[in-house]
Amino acid sequence: MKNNIGIRREDISRYERRVPLIPAHIKDLIRQHDLNIYVQPSAIRVFPDSEYLAAGAFVQEDICPSQVVLAIKEIPLSKLEPGKAYVFFSHTIKGQAHNMPMLKKILDLGATLIDYEKMTDEQGRRVLFFGNYAGQAGLVDSLWAYGQRLKTLGVRTPFLKLRQAINYINLTELKEDVRNIGKEIEAKGLPAEIGPFITGFFGYGHVSEGAQEIYDLLPAVEISPSELAETVEKGYFSLHRVYKVVFKEEDMVRPAGNFSFDLNDYYHQPEKYYPVTDNYLPYLSVLINAIFWTPRYPKFVTRKFLENLYSGQVQPRLQVIGDITCDINGSLECTVRATDSEQPVYVFDPVSGQTIDGFEGRGPVVMAVYNLPAELPLESSTYFSQQLKTYIPGLARADFNQTFEQIELDPVVKRAVIAYRGELTPGYQYLNEYLKDLKS
Repeated sequence: MKNNIGIRREDISRYERRVPLIPAHIKDLIRQHDLNIYVQPSAIRVFPDSEYLAAGAFVQEDICPSQVVLAIKEIPLSKLEPGKAYVFFSHTIKGQAHNMPMLKKILDLGATLIDYEKMTDEQGRRVLFFGNYAGQAGLVDSLWAYGQRLKTLGVRTPFLKLRQAINYINLTELKEDVRNIGKEIEAKGLPAEIGPFITGFFGYGHVSEGAQEIYDLLPAVEISPSELAETVEKGYFSLHRVYKVVFKEEDMVRPAGNFSFDLNDYYHQPEKYYPVTDNYLPYLSVLINAIFWTPRYPKFVTRKFLENLYSGQVQPRLQVIGDITCDINGSLECTVRATDSEQPVYVFDPVSGQTIDGFEGRGPVVMAVYNLPAELPLESSTYFSQQLKTYIPGLARADFNQTFEQIELDPVVKRAVIAYRGELTPGYQYLNEYLKDLKS
């Protein structure tokens, strides 16, 4: 008897063109593991329906024969079905308020929720992620936004030749554009009034690595946080170069007491540390936020700081904040709402706390697109599918009628089971605290 897997269409946004499994990998799975794979038709998916048909999938509206349903983003409450096992990025593990109704619905339906974000190896490292592509798209969108912002201030830069990431055919075309801008900077230099052009990167994981990969296509010179002030104030820079600073935790906080910084201690007791990022931010042209954050950690860009920065008569150096992490009201107090690819940026007024779409106004331009990897759907889907396909045969064979203790799943997958047949699993019981205020 064949086992069934379903793939639903993405309907959270018309810009969400990614897929969890690409046709080539589906073809291999069908041939090697004797699976039935049902795919809902989609007019926007980066791989057309015809390619899924050619791969041997059933392309049809009804994917009910599938016990396991794959997606990328959140599933609307009305589309959830009793008893199904859903696998997608649920954005619930921090108790995100906007997704608690969805989690409650899954529990009420006796369904199962498996979250890609919690699929980790024995060392706790994620095995499935789009982070590097979020970084690549986010960096390009931020440089594009910088070019547009400076234009409103009467300064034309080579970054005006950049497009938003979603407007490139593929990553190859995007990289070629960045390289050409880099050659122009190297040959002709940047306008004197913006020198030195410095981008700061909060964090050094997959997201930051992806952003830096694109940035390094420019004539980039890395400097340390301790060199930042001197580089700007003493003129130790060239207009034919761009500069980057990568901030690690020890650069961003200081111990609030007579003890040395310890990374493990900071992770477990962040309240013992206070932020010092205000010392660096005035020297940056662009900030890329790519660091993991929860409410236990300090705020790294405060509204008060931005109010002071933008209170003078002279425009500050910091003009664009690319918040790839996109934690609403999180580590950056200017990220008060997420954006999408149609309206990717807004100006945050630190005095009023209000935002206005576009590039003009008092305050920094904030780029906070919530699904950046979707702007590079071909490459990000292919990479993700390559990692995910390993776990599909086991998911298809699993007997979800067994108890959670009995069900045979790859440990990587089992660690990611947030809810099982309508009950939170032992590792996620803490989510009951976030669910208790929801009405029945």
